[in-house]
Amino acid sequence: MARGSSSRKLAEHGLLLVFLMLLQGGVKQAAAQPREWYVGDQKGWTFGVMGWPNFKPFREGDVLVFNYDPAMQNVIRVDDFGYGTCTRHPFYSTVYNSGHDRIRLPRGQISFISGVSENCYKGGVKISLTVRP
Repeated sequence: MARGSSSRKLAEHGLLLVFLMLLQGGVKQAAAQPREWYVGDQKGWTFGVMGWPNFKPFREGDVLVFNYDPAMQNVIRVDDFGYGTCTRHPFYSTVYNSGHDRIRLPRGQISFISGVSENCYKGGVKISLTVRP
């Protein structure tokens, strides 16, 4: 009887181990899937969006979706200097103006501003975020 009991426990542990391995594989796969982030959530790319990225776990391959009125805003990918001064820097920075821009995130620090009027400087229409591998 003791022998049957230990065989049964061994089988239960084996099943538990298989279950945990499958669970771990599913979690890794779910974590690897790119995510879409709607900048500013329901409000979109607009005034006061600067704090929106706080505490969000951005990953390489995720997509930022910028929704806005192109008559009122645009999106410019800038470097640290451009972010701090609300200027298009470097001068060859990419400007998006469709109103529904989708930008796949590379690894590292990435920043965006609005280049329309003083929306960045006075309205806080800018974000900076860190993208992890």
